[in-house]
Amino acid sequence: MKKRRINESIVSITKNQNEEQSLVECLDNLPMDKIIKKDDRVVITPNWVKAKLPHTAAVVGPKTLDKLIKKIQSYSPKDIIIATGSGGDATDKVMEYVGYDKVISRNNVRFVDLNYGPYTQIELNHKYPSSTKINKLYDEVDVIISFTQLKVHEEATISAGMKNIALGWPPAQIHGFPKKNLGIHENLHNFIVAMIEKLPIDLTIISADKTMIGTGPSMGKAVDTPGIIIAGTDPVACDTVGARLLGFLPQGVHYIYEAYKRGLGEAKLEYVDMRGISLKEAETIFSQKAYNQKIALDENGFKSLHGNQ
Repeated sequence: MKKRRINESIVSITKNQNEEQSLVECLDNLPMDKIIKKDDRVVITPNWVKAKLPHTAAVVGPKTLDKLIKKIQSYSPKDIIIATGSGGDATDKVMEYVGYDKVISRNNVRFVDLNYGPYTQIELNHKYPSSTKINKLYDEVDVIISFTQLKVHEEATISAGMKNIALGWPPAQIHGFPKKNLGIHENLHNFIVAMIEKLPIDLTIISADKTMIGTGPSMGKAVDTPGIIIAGTDPVACDTVGARLLGFLPQGVHYIYEAYKRGLGEAKLEYVDMRGISLKEAETIFSQKAYNQKIALDENGFKSLHGNQ
């Protein structure tokens, strides 16, 4: 199993009316100079699930991706690669429809469609499938960044940093559209954990600027909470924070709890170095926008793994 760049669990939450500026503020709360070093090969995997515009909460914003690339460039990496494989529409269709192709061209970074080879084979701590081919970029990457929207998900419960990587890397050329031919979805939650064991996320970025509730990953309702960004060094802790906004404890999202039990990150937020605005404040802002009622689930401190009952 590979290890992420920083083992310490640090999560930042920021709120700014401008999503791009909020991203910068969020990343400035993190030890970015330790996450990204000179001459690193950095892969950013954005959530490009379907050819829909960012206001729908289906995909990340191109302006924010542009700001992220520029921020990463300031640390002088050897290479920045935008790499993902859409499971809904063809990746190039999503890229062109939303305008990501212009962002990639303007910043002179590389793009790799993970739905295709050349491939390398990885073995998974998972029964079915027990292995998969993925793009050989896997053997070349130094830093993995997951950049995604926060969503309720009809099958994964929520979609955040870990699911974005686990479903973005398997190639549709082999698994089919929408990546169901070889059994990923027979035990989706444990498959997500098995993939994160092989693809540890060094920097998780979850935008709640537009959060999807109802039925995700692409047909739900977008909640407009301008500029809420969650980012951190620990994908389990980041996804746990995202889950809290949507009302779930770690045990309510099986893959988060299983990843925690396997030692892939921290789900007990009292042991996480929390920076920026408080989780209570983020919950209040989100709930007011989503439900027209202020609900601070963690008003009296972080809830335990097992909740009230």
